[in-house]
Amino acid sequence: MDNRPIGIFDSGLGGLTAVRALRKILPHENIVYFGDTARVPYGTRGVETIKKFALSDLKFINSLDVKAVLAACGTVSSVAMPELKSASEVYITGVVEATAKKALESTRNGFIGIIGTSATIKSGSYVKYINSHDTSVKTIAKACPMFVPLVENGYSSAEDPVVKLVVEEYLSEMKELGVDTVILGCTHYPILREAIGTFLGNNVVLVDSGSESASEIASYLKENNMLSDNNENGIIEYYVSDNVEGFAENAGVFLSEEISGNVKKAHIDL
Repeated sequence: MDNRPIGIFDSGLGGLTAVRALRKILPHENIVYFGDTARVPYGTRGVETIKKFALSDLKFINSLDVKAVLAACGTVSSVAMPELKSASEVYITGVVEATAKKALESTRNGFIGIIGTSATIKSGSYVKYINSHDTSVKTIAKACPMFVPLVENGYSSAEDPVVKLVVEEYLSEMKELGVDTVILGCTHYPILREAIGTFLGNNVVLVDSGSESASEIASYLKENNMLSDNNENGIIEYYVSDNVEGFAENAGVFLSEEISGNVKKAHIDL
């Protein structure tokens, strides 16, 4: 047994979808979450900058005496995992492998769509994993750089005309070509799930990177006898690198619960 918290970090609010999923799977676990709100978004940055940011995020999370870490950011998971694994003091995983694996299990016609930040799509991380496991599966990948700013600024409703316009702009080709499974390759994107699903149609399976990666880290802890023996609901601590009030206000959309008063300012080198 291990009562230390699980560490989760992301460029901003998106990783809260993984927190929510992990909370359902392992309600007795303590969690510490760090959102690098001062430097969001990561997806439009250069590779070396992303690696630098990711390593500083990890350094902060590890300073909180965590037992395992989830890099709940598709961009970080796509371009910086080797560096993070070398630097981490504890087990660390990202979102790519678990999500791509689920997509391969879900597709019926062998045609998978992948959406993510510009850096994620440019890295080819999801396509590489899929091709290495099943060369018969076709893929189409699309960068959706406007999705993160929309979500971070509270635009997520499927009825919002701005959201509808951006979703149509990005996903029309996938819809026309007939993908039956789409990887939501950024943990912000599940907040747009209804809008994306409405546009693509009910027959298209949407694979949530936050949920799948939460299941992966939960399995690791179970297999290694590292679960908490706490009989009560675990405590979640939230840290951000900028604007505590704004984070607390918007986080409710991701978590379906208020977190006012539970957010602290992280002191990191920016």
